[in-house]
Amino acid sequence: MVLFHVFISSFFKLKRDSYIKRGASLQRAKRLFIAALFSSIIFVINFLIPPPISYLLIAVQAVLLALANLFIGKAGAIYVGLIGGFLSALSRPAFGPFTFLFTFLFGILVDVLSFVFKITSTTDGVKESRIILAMTFSTSIIGVLSYYTTAVYIQIIDLNQMMLGLVAFVSLGSGISAGYAAAYLWNKYLKNISLA
Repeated sequence: MVLFHVFISSFFKLKRDSYIKRGASLQRAKRLFIAALFSSIIFVINFLIPPPISYLLIAVQAVLLALANLFIGKAGAIYVGLIGGFLSALSRPAFGPFTFLFTFLFGILVDVLSFVFKITSTTDGVKESRIILAMTFSTSIIGVLSYYTTAVYIQIIDLNQMMLGLVAFVSLGSGISAGYAAAYLWNKYLKNISLA
């Protein structure tokens, strides 16, 4: 009888452990799917829309990176920035290294600033002001940095104070709108979607 009890409890423990492992694998697969989907959208924008018009759509990329951070958690935007940057670099071979670098750096900035502003994804939603601040700072930094690099190192355009101010203004507005859009989408539609 004792042997039968040991066998049954071992069997159910193995079954439970396999369900836990399968659940973890499924959770990783869902997170990978989110990262691949958002990275593909970034790639399509960069591939189909030529620069400098594609740079005006930084708000779309910012929303995707913010949502990746909320869905995936730590390093979510970094994963999306890494994959999206790599794919985008393939679509623009002349500017490939810079495209990769800025997309990846954008993902890093979003994740770091989300950590700094303590943005957490809960079923209650996210604090709109915090995500707006994080996205405003990240888009402003990446916008000014990419313009400065394009003007000074690549020298496609001239370094102009008025243009730098315009880039900073557009980046600032894009960050505010991206932060608001990400918070709205998360709080209204996405907060109850579970990846577990």
